[in-house]
Amino acid sequence: MKKQSGVCIAVAALGLMTAVGASAQEVVTIGLSAPLTGPQVAGGKDVENGARLAIDDLNKENLKIGGKAVTFKLAAVDDQADPKIGVQVAQNLVDRGVIAVLGPYNSGVAIPASQIYNGASIPLLPTASNPALTKQGFKNIFRIGASDSSLGSTMADFASQTLKAKTAVVVDDRTAYGQGVAEEFEKTAKARGIQIVGQEFTSSQATDFRSILTTIKAKNPDVIFYGGYDAQGAPMAKQMRALGVRAKLLGGDSICTAEMGKVAGDAASIVYCAQGGVAPDKTAEGRDYVKRYHDTYRTDLQVYGVSYYDGVKLLADAMVKAGTTTDKAKLIAQLAKTSYKGIAGTYAFADNGELKGAPTTVYVIRNGAPVPYAP
Repeated sequence: MKKQSGVCIAVAALGLMTAVGASAQEVVTIGLSAPLTGPQVAGGKDVENGARLAIDDLNKENLKIGGKAVTFKLAAVDDQADPKIGVQVAQNLVDRGVIAVLGPYNSGVAIPASQIYNGASIPLLPTASNPALTKQGFKNIFRIGASDSSLGSTMADFASQTLKAKTAVVVDDRTAYGQGVAEEFEKTAKARGIQIVGQEFTSSQATDFRSILTTIKAKNPDVIFYGGYDAQGAPMAKQMRALGVRAKLLGGDSICTAEMGKVAGDAASIVYCAQGGVAPDKTAEGRDYVKRYHDTYRTDLQVYGVSYYDGVKLLADAMVKAGTTTDKAKLIAQLAKTSYKGIAGTYAFADNGELKGAPTTVYVIRNGAPVPYAP
């Protein structure tokens, strides 16, 4: 019996040591808000994939923060690209005690949800691009992608300088993102001498654009700028070709996707678009990311997965420098002064949370995938 008791004591002691060891391993949960179902699921899953790849990489590094070993976890929640659901997701992530949040992906979700995150002093790293997001005066927002100002003006400059466009029609889907990027294109296009000969509106649920395109065809513009997402941009491109509309189709990052090429097929050859960040294939680190992404997920990259990868690594770097995984005020202060070199660019933030010197790249879609434009 004594021998058995000794065994029991030894087993109990081992269990206690295991429990102590487990408690010393601190779990750091980072939230993510994105459309993980619905028409924009390709973009949503892409950013989730990028974030998870970074989480896996961090956990292989066995980081210590503030003297404690940490394990990172991702709490990815589907906001369905719906502002009301996005606010519910924000409250859910706050209640779960996340230290920071990547996203939201959509401007229409990010703007109302940001009030919840700001109230809880949770660092927010969105790619949502509408300038209104950072004009609220919140100190917890750090945009990790280009704003509509950069995307829209880049495409207006491209239309003027490269395509030599003289006339344009602007179409937007009435979302915060679509309106924002379309307005920025129109403003810069006018400044570059491009005449806006028409303006049309649709919705983020539409799939039939023949009526709008018939009206546009009569105006015979050199380019059509579409402010919206690939779920609408792809059928629009196909219907432009079917109706014999001669214009090129221009847009921002949300039509600059592999999904756009997949759905639009041959019609995607008329598309020119802008993404924030440096094209991954331009650097060794980017090429490595692309390979590991393909090897891990067996699917094509979309747009901002690499930015969310960088966002997770940026957060971890800020935690190490701040020496904390729990003090959100210290983490926000560190992010405000950080300069972190990632795959898609170097991340440093202006006082309003905008990404300083946000790079943009113009793409065309060839063989079903966006590739950097080359003259």
